[in-house]
Amino acid sequence: MAATSHPQVITDVEALRAYPALEALLAWKPEAVQSAKLDRGELSVYIDRSYIREACSVIKAKFNFLADVTCADFHPTEPRFHLAYHLLSHELKQRVRLKVAVAGDDPVVESVFPVWPSANFFERELYDLLGIRFLGHPNLRRILMPEDWEGHPLRKDYPVEGYR
Repeated sequence: MAATSHPQVITDVEALRAYPALEALLAWKPEAVQSAKLDRGELSVYIDRSYIREACSVIKAKFNFLADVTCADFHPTEPRFHLAYHLLSHELKQRVRLKVAVAGDDPVVESVFPVWPSANFFERELYDLLGIRFLGHPNLRRILMPEDWEGHPLRKDYPVEGYR
């Protein structure tokens, strides 16, 4: 069985400028782009959290489909939470992942619901399970856990057997 090699990981923003999503973001507001990485053919762009809604609006013309919003908890390191917005361009047949780092003591980010209404349930799930608050969300309340549930069960510091 032959070993397969993966192409080199590219983290130089200038070397990745030709990708439509990154090109549009840099043309719009270079300071909003914190970093970028191409790994195994997948582009990830870190956006300053104060610009996420606007950044989504900027690239929505080409990246028209929000496939998912996820979050990873890197407790105890800071920034603790890393949100990932998985976007697809039907026209370009490309994907891009916008990422936002959020501090554990202030887990707040703007809602992208005004840009993509399909973010509704993704954001509610992250609020419910990880405690991320989305500013401007029209109905931010629990979606999976009971309304009186204490805490956020997917946080790394959540007690295994729940609060007692």
